[in-house]
Amino acid sequence: LSANAQFLRTSYFMEGTHYRQQLNPALTPTKGYFNLPVIGAVNATVGSTSLGYQDIIDIIDDGDDFYTKPDFMNRLKDNNKLNVNFSTEILSAGWYKGKNFWSFNIGLRTDIGANLTKSMFTFLNEMDGIEDNWRNSNYDISNQQLNINAYAEVGLGLSRQINSRLTVGARVKALLGIGNMDLKLNNVAMNASLPSDARISQLQDPAYLSGLGVDDITKLRSEIESYHANLAVDAHLESSFKGLNLKKEDGQDYISDFEFESKDMGIAGYGFGIDLGASYKIMDNLTVSASILDLGFISWSKSSTQIANAKAAGIDMKGSDYTSGIDPNDIPGSITAIENNIKNLQTDANGYMERVSGGDVLDYDMLQLRTEEASKSRKSRLASTLVLGAEYGFFNNKLAVGALSTTRFVQPDALTELTFSANYRPKSWFNVALSYSVIQSAGKSFGLGLKLGPVFVGTDYMFLGKNSNSVNGFVGVSIPLGGRKANKEG
Repeated sequence: LSANAQFLRTSYFMEGTHYRQQLNPALTPTKGYFNLPVIGAVNATVGSTSLGYQDIIDIIDDGDDFYTKPDFMNRLKDNNKLNVNFSTEILSAGWYKGKNFWSFNIGLRTDIGANLTKSMFTFLNEMDGIEDNWRNSNYDISNQQLNINAYAEVGLGLSRQINSRLTVGARVKALLGIGNMDLKLNNVAMNASLPSDARISQLQDPAYLSGLGVDDITKLRSEIESYHANLAVDAHLESSFKGLNLKKEDGQDYISDFEFESKDMGIAGYGFGIDLGASYKIMDNLTVSASILDLGFISWSKSSTQIANAKAAGIDMKGSDYTSGIDPNDIPGSITAIENNIKNLQTDANGYMERVSGGDVLDYDMLQLRTEEASKSRKSRLASTLVLGAEYGFFNNKLAVGALSTTRFVQPDALTELTFSANYRPKSWFNVALSYSVIQSAGKSFGLGLKLGPVFVGTDYMFLGKNSNSVNGFVGVSIPLGGRKANKEG
């Protein structure tokens, strides 16, 4: 749930590996390659600005009572951003032809991003901890967000060495949209002051009511007028997934669950993307580079799009609605009116309780999202990335140190990382790198990359236990093609 799943930063200055082209299409490898199908390049990243790896898994599973643990609550910030990313190359290859390096790939990409506020977990914790907390509650759990984007890409890349110092590259990509979802809880707020079960029982006890006088009824009317319960919900869902069904339970007109049917999945949209990059050798040992990745969009078909809203699904209970017929000048009539009003109050209070005390991270009963027909197709932009790098080589460029800045414009907020690395690259078949990324892991992790013959393994965030903020892994197996390019510029 952290950073950038489409690539591995640690590979950026490893000249012997072609995987660095995922970060900059101008950075050609020392040899051509053919990636083994599917396992040729697999990358997965999980990270958060505040939570540990196990916390994130618990949230995704939404099981047990993880949010009741003090350690979990203490790690939370006001806003907690989560990202899960996965990518794999189904088929990819690259080869030299003259001064040009060509590449081709078919791959799958998935990005999941979320923003979860501490107030939501405080709400879940307190509602779970004390059974009657819903009766006297004041919570605002607005501004939750979930984004999912999944697509396949077919890409063709070209890199050309302009002269001994400058190399430029580009990759164009046709995109096949698998699915996109955008869920926003813009406003979810509740406030209540309701009588306890004991007080309701007392107000329905004939012996108690028969002893009420004029002053008692006056005070009781004021007490009932003070009771209230309010729930405001403004949520919006846009989904473009073939095979995603928004389920409803019998007798309900709102969504009760999301359900994927793998047999119904297919292409839900089409799009286009482009990567641009350049590398410039300022002096023999100093090289700077830059790229912009995933400039593009996907247009999702109307037939695959489902819309749901929850703007008209709130609760507004006013105490004055339960005082009809209560008149101190008519004690017998007031007693009958109190019995009827309290019965109605109890029924409505139980309805409020059922709405707000579900205890789930995504509470369908509280939101009551109601579907509506999509009127048109929709578009989503890709998660573009800005990459800036600089490296300095030693010992005939066999050893290098580098600094890399990446900013990926994912949802709900951009992710920035600064990575420092040391790279030993004596042969095209043997490269090793050690990296340190300072932001997403809060400086508490490090990265490794190793190319040994056809096998490449790496990580930007080493897994150091279940409380690691960010973890990722990259595995690739490829067959070298062609000879080393003469006068290759790194």
